[in-house]
Amino acid sequence: MKLLRVGPAGGERPCVLGPDGRVLDLSSLTADIDDAFLAGGGVERVRSALAEGRLPEAGPYERVGAPVARPGKIVCIGLNYSDHAEEAGAPSPPEPVVFMKASNTLVGPDDEVLVPRRSVKTDYEVELAVILGRTARYLASPQEAADVIAGYAIANDVSEREFQNERGGQWDKGKSCETFNPLGPWLVTADEVGDPQALGLRLWVNGELRQNGNTKNQIFSVHHVIWYLSQFMVLEPGDVVNTGTPAGVALGRGADAYLREGDVVEVEIDGLGRQRQRMGHA
Repeated sequence: MKLLRVGPAGGERPCVLGPDGRVLDLSSLTADIDDAFLAGGGVERVRSALAEGRLPEAGPYERVGAPVARPGKIVCIGLNYSDHAEEAGAPSPPEPVVFMKASNTLVGPDDEVLVPRRSVKTDYEVELAVILGRTARYLASPQEAADVIAGYAIANDVSEREFQNERGGQWDKGKSCETFNPLGPWLVTADEVGDPQALGLRLWVNGELRQNGNTKNQIFSVHHVIWYLSQFMVLEPGDVVNTGTPAGVALGRGADAYLREGDVVEVEIDGLGRQRQRMGHA
């Protein structure tokens, strides 16, 4: 099942993509796709309504928003593909590298992404995002992680590398600029995705394929990451976890590969849809 939110920023309506491809309105079932919806059996209610054929068509809309309302937190895993660690000049980490992005970086999959003021190294990262459906606190094993995952989405973990690596070593500074986490177009429920370690990820800049990887090459699997994080923080319904990017980012390609105003970035992951962002300037 594919859940989405459509409408202007701040005024999105909850929807689901029907089996015939029509976008159906969920306003009769929930005010939004958020923590309360995910924790309170919202997915099951949507399944029942779909099966009964009682959801109206959403009608016209001009924008697709992020598929979940503003999360409590966005947690990210760095250097989680060995080829990306190599291009970054870093050894493969013995444990997941954890950092955070501000929750207000979240934007829709096709929204404009802003190059920050004074930026010279704005970069792109296609990532598999995990959306939590239940609380994860001190999970006993990676196997338990499957029970707390609502679904998956595409994330572009936009980064400013100078801010990240050359301004005091604080990764969050290079990760939390406004618009730096396009998400969507859909939250695809875990049952539809199947094995999260068998998904191809691709990213293009101005039509040039820059990243072409597969989640099977993650150093730490999705379930391991969720289990690991739960030992250090409480993950809550609606939280987003970005699970790392494969090789091909601008950091490993040189100065001319960084993003500039007017560039177009396209991102896709098998079964999760496609994004398209035009770069603007803050």
